[in-house]
Amino acid sequence: MSKKQSLIYLLITMLIVSSFVSCVKEKPIDAKPPIANIVTVIDTINGHERIDNYFWLRNRGDSSVISYLKAENEYTEAMMASTKKLQTKLYDEMVARIKETDLSVPVKDGDYYYYSRTEESKQYNIYCRKQGSLEAEEEVILDLNQLAEGKDYMALSVYEVSPNHQMLAYSLDTAGNENYTLYFKNLTNGEILAESIPNTGNAAWSTDNKTVFYSFEDETHRPFKLYRHTIFTSPKKDDLIYHEKDKAFFLWVNLTKSEKYILMHLGSQVTTEVHYLNAGKPKDELRILQPRQQDMEYDVAHHGDWFYINTNDNAKNFKLVKTPTNKPGKDNWREVIAPSDTITITGIDVFKDYMIVFERVNGLKQIMIRDLNSNKDHYVEFPEPVYTIYGGSNPDFGSNILRFSYMSLITPRSVYDYNMQTEERELKKQTEVLGGYDPEQYQSERVFATADDGTKIPISLVYKKGLKKNSKNPLYLYGYGAYGMSMDPYFSSRRLSLLDRGFIYAIAHIRGGSEMGRQWYEDGKYLNKKNTFTDFIACGDYLVAENYTDHDKMTISGASAGGLLIGAVVNIRPDLAKVAIADVPFVDVMNTMLDETIPLTVVEYEEWGNPNLPEYYDYMNSYSPYDNVEIKEYPNMLITAGLNDPRVQYWEPAKWTAKLRASKTDNNLLLLKTNMGAGHGGASGRYDYLKEIALEYAFILKCLDMAE
Repeated sequence: MSKKQSLIYLLITMLIVSSFVSCVKEKPIDAKPPIANIVTVIDTINGHERIDNYFWLRNRGDSSVISYLKAENEYTEAMMASTKKLQTKLYDEMVARIKETDLSVPVKDGDYYYYSRTEESKQYNIYCRKQGSLEAEEEVILDLNQLAEGKDYMALSVYEVSPNHQMLAYSLDTAGNENYTLYFKNLTNGEILAESIPNTGNAAWSTDNKTVFYSFEDETHRPFKLYRHTIFTSPKKDDLIYHEKDKAFFLWVNLTKSEKYILMHLGSQVTTEVHYLNAGKPKDELRILQPRQQDMEYDVAHHGDWFYINTNDNAKNFKLVKTPTNKPGKDNWREVIAPSDTITITGIDVFKDYMIVFERVNGLKQIMIRDLNSNKDHYVEFPEPVYTIYGGSNPDFGSNILRFSYMSLITPRSVYDYNMQTEERELKKQTEVLGGYDPEQYQSERVFATADDGTKIPISLVYKKGLKKNSKNPLYLYGYGAYGMSMDPYFSSRRLSLLDRGFIYAIAHIRGGSEMGRQWYEDGKYLNKKNTFTDFIACGDYLVAENYTDHDKMTISGASAGGLLIGAVVNIRPDLAKVAIADVPFVDVMNTMLDETIPLTVVEYEEWGNPNLPEYYDYMNSYSPYDNVEIKEYPNMLITAGLNDPRVQYWEPAKWTAKLRASKTDNNLLLLKTNMGAGHGGASGRYDYLKEIALEYAFILKCLDMAE
């Protein structure tokens, strides 16, 4: 906050508190929406005068701010009161489809089988293991339900068992603000050690089984320091072994699958640097693998005397190289797989005898397996034309079995063990969908919309068979389009509550993601960001033109950076859809990106651009949803926020809602729902989360006149 802003804020706070609190206490019988006070804050950036009438909502310590958020929640509750039975029905449907008491597929690591399980009516996972065989007695390692007693929120981040399987390092967030505290548990006697460490990122064990490397976060939640901790000692004695001073870089650490090296990764949005040390000699000095080079990324796996490296160095869609562990610098890199214009290498995994290369071709993932002894390659085949795959837990370096997960829009998550030698696969488990789910009743397809510049934009669709393209079908269109993250066609049993009511569910694979390669990402960021919005609009218009649906039957949805998408789209084309869902939306782009004290801001310069530079300021300001709200009609909108959200601060959706209320000229619903005890991901408990989905679905059905 500038000095000018601080002075103005101090003056206006005294004026608004008493009048505003009295305002929100008086809830009208007809449930009129709360109106936020307009308090003008003016600042000048790059020669531009910036006016923010709702800046005061940033002060979470002000009781009037909390009162306003609660008043918005009460208004949402009142306006959705008529759907209470529907919400309950939707919730019951979703719960009825899940196997409440269930077990994950055990993963063999050394002499132990590790797994997690759930129990009926319990919100969280229970982490367990068995020694020697699956018939052995169960040992409960961590029961999150017990740890969550008396708490509104519980999230587990670090979960690392020591190489000798005698100690556990784990970290917990009990507020939803992503402030994780690292703990240690002695698995031989169940004792929780006294040396807890707050504000930690991730962690990795040394093979001496007593040394843990962990990243430590600054006040903006950036992991920026690497510490070395010895168990059974005070964290005050921990050694600081690296300090990353560039605010654009994050730090994380891992133990290679071979258990030979500790790797420290430093990464910005577009640049990487890796350091390493012998995992058996934790007090050795870190050595740099390859110094950072702007816009060059690389990822590392270890095998024998070599590091295998996936890099975009002179390779837009990445290439694979290897380098000697004793001389790993770029001058010694040897090409293993050349770069391609049509195939993107998205990751690698290395076993003793095999190398796994994860690729993306024509928007779909594939797995290539190379026998490191014969140097022969083969691909894993998949049965459906539209699907997605995810790597599984594969801790055994010497194994010839690759575990991965497969799913599609109609096939539930299926865990496979694939024999890389015989090329045979075994289905270990397919997630059960209770209640008689029959995938044969549904159909998926992929179609292509044409963007403004002629680019073909893929759209994945799923719906019940027999659907007629007559423009009368309700349709839910989802998009994200940022950070190079690909929105793959995944399965969700929750979605059936829409499909069985006649909905088409669609995913727009817009630029800003990496579905069609690295260029797809670069064409949707920086000064190309508006392609993301126009691509999404083109997808919506295409689905109407092809008679899948009509604009007054369409819902559009996005979360976080996808909420930015929705915010920009409703400003550009408020008539695109009748309903818009924006979950924890990043909509106050300019104010956030101009404030370096907010978590992630500096890192985000390499995604959106630096608004302190005039060219980026002007471009970002031209699409920032909050800054471009106009006096006009908007669709029905449900906006969500998390009071403890460190990624998209609660005030972004709150300010946006307030400005929309003051500007929109329609009678459509505009609701803000703030989770007062959670963060970016919403409720942490699996049942509480389903209640949030039920509210969203009920809102959609109400607005489309489909409420039961």
